[in-house]
Amino acid sequence: MKKKSYSQFAIGFKKLRKHKLAVFSFYLLLLLYASAVFAGFLAPYHYDNEKRSLSYNPPTKIHFLNEDGKFTKPYIYEMSYKFDEFYNRIYTEDKSQKYKLNFFIRGDKYSILGLINSDIHLFGVDPKARLYLLGADSRGRDLFSRIVYGGQISLSIGFVAVFISLIIGLFVGGISGYFKGKTDTILMRLCEIIMVIPGFYLMLSLRSIFSYSLNSLQIYFVIVCIMSFIGWPGVARIVRGMALSLREREFVLAARALGVSNLKIIARHIIPHTFSYIVVSVSLAIPGFILGESALSLLGLGIQDPYASWGNLLSESMAIAQIKFHPWILIPGFFIFITVMAFNLLGDGLRDAFDPKMNIE
Repeated sequence: MKKKSYSQFAIGFKKLRKHKLAVFSFYLLLLLYASAVFAGFLAPYHYDNEKRSLSYNPPTKIHFLNEDGKFTKPYIYEMSYKFDEFYNRIYTEDKSQKYKLNFFIRGDKYSILGLINSDIHLFGVDPKARLYLLGADSRGRDLFSRIVYGGQISLSIGFVAVFISLIIGLFVGGISGYFKGKTDTILMRLCEIIMVIPGFYLMLSLRSIFSYSLNSLQIYFVIVCIMSFIGWPGVARIVRGMALSLREREFVLAARALGVSNLKIIARHIIPHTFSYIVVSVSLAIPGFILGESALSLLGLGIQDPYASWGNLLSESMAIAQIKFHPWILIPGFFIFITVMAFNLLGDGLRDAFDPKMNIE
């Protein structure tokens, strides 16, 4: 019986399934990206829905037991506050009235991918009360809703920036390695000039070129362009090394002998053989872009309020006093941490799976 043959990708993904941490990270990232896509449905409020009288409201306690200790439909109490001798708000539950937690409830209007408009939310409470799963920020906005909406920017910006930097890096590296000589020297010196400058300082310098009066959509594209400009040289250098080896392979020599143009050889024969590297490179590069956007937004140079990103949600935590009295404002940092860790673990798994020298038993 003829033994079934597998492609390089099929063998790689077969090995990847045995890498438990990488598989878990993949499903975790899938969940995070799905929550970003359906943010309007999952979040009980719009990202700029505020109630300033409930500034820094602590996380709402959801009750599952009634006064008799029996299980009942989940409900909450409205929060009220009073000031202590230091004029700090002390929140307490007003138990005079219960507000049931309802599913598929109408609320703020939203759009999914700009295609589906709706006002149905997965869960929520009566508009007379406020549900703060993870607490509220300084303007009484639901932190959970803002984190879910913030994922749309923080998660997407990594993919978009990596995609652009990969396209540039692949073709610059492919051209450099294939043609060698002066072309190789000029392109590689350009890469080294960009790489020798510390990335974060280069990012800050480039951001300072643009006006600070830009709206958040314009800032989004500015950040994508800046990060793409910073990210492509590393890709180009690796691809260039692979192209130097591939240009002497038989299939490339045969294509050249048949009169195929150099650009077609690069696009159809050189670059496709770097895909195993690309898969790993994407998973390892995205965390850097997410952290870069978060750092810019944290410093007030990125996405601006009221739009939410995980970086600007952390800006309130720069004051130690706020962390002491309202520790839940650090929760966006947890989402950044688990996302970066998940991408790194997935990247490690992909590297082990697609490296022919590795063998996961």
